[in-house]
Amino acid sequence: MLRTPTVKVKAIAASLLGVALLVGSHTTQAKGCIKGAAVGALAGHVAGHHAVVGAAAGCAIGHHMAKKKEREQRHEQSQPAPAPRTVPS
Repeated sequence: MLRTPTVKVKAIAASLLGVALLVGSHTTQAKGCIKGAAVGALAGHVAGHHAVVGAAAGCAIGHHMAKKKEREQRHEQSQPAPAPRTVPS
């Protein structure tokens, strides 16, 4: 059984690494999830030993933010460049 915080953090990190390796080929679906899960697990652990709940929430938030960023980049690329302004002489 996991007894010390250090062992818990190492176990969480190992679990996240395993998940990262499993979903490595599906990066479009997992974008933001791994980083969000790591941050969420750490925050959940510090906030009261709720690392698993933090990891799940972090994954969801990280994935949402990655999709939002990707959507904004696609929108910027689809917009035509503004015409250069000419100064009347």
